[in-house]
Amino acid sequence: MAATESLTAERILEATEEVLRRYGPAKATVVDVARVLGVSHGSVYRHFRTKAALREAVTERWLRRTIDALRPYVTATEPADERLTGWLTALFALKREKAGGDPELMATFQVLIGENSAVVDRHEEHLVEQIAEILADGRRAGLFATPEPELPATARAVFHATDRFHNPAHAADWSQPGVDAAFTAVVDLVLRALRRA
Repeated sequence: MAATESLTAERILEATEEVLRRYGPAKATVVDVARVLGVSHGSVYRHFRTKAALREAVTERWLRRTIDALRPYVTATEPADERLTGWLTALFALKREKAGGDPELMATFQVLIGENSAVVDRHEEHLVEQIAEILADGRRAGLFATPEPELPATARAVFHATDRFHNPAHAADWSQPGVDAAFTAVVDLVLRALRRA
């Protein structure tokens, strides 16, 4: 067995993702995770008190990758309309890549996301906050006309208006002909609305 001193929460989450990919959420167990790590299941429980806590943490880690990948669009120096277009395009690309590149893991995380609605709610809040930051920059630069008190609601509206291109419930549509043109049309519509708000 591996030395438990070197066992970290991050290593456990990496192993859990591997186990979920291999067995799926219905059959994956903490014992399977421990076996991959070469430790006892008690060592895993020292980091995550329950199987539910472990599944929540791995879901949050998976969703965090999207937030981190989008952060550069929030902090970039390009005009806000370009950054918002880039942010929405990157979100669509990330979600499409996850759905098409690793369908087993995507299906597994669909189940886990269903179990962890609070994690999903926090994830969506982070995404909406990122949109709001871009909108605020655009407002300060005179690109967007949304009044400052309406920025949070407008950011949420942008998120919902583009739902078809980031909500995994629509993943089957992401490889259909015409989806890229539909995405571009929605983004163009959103930007026109923001400029005239």
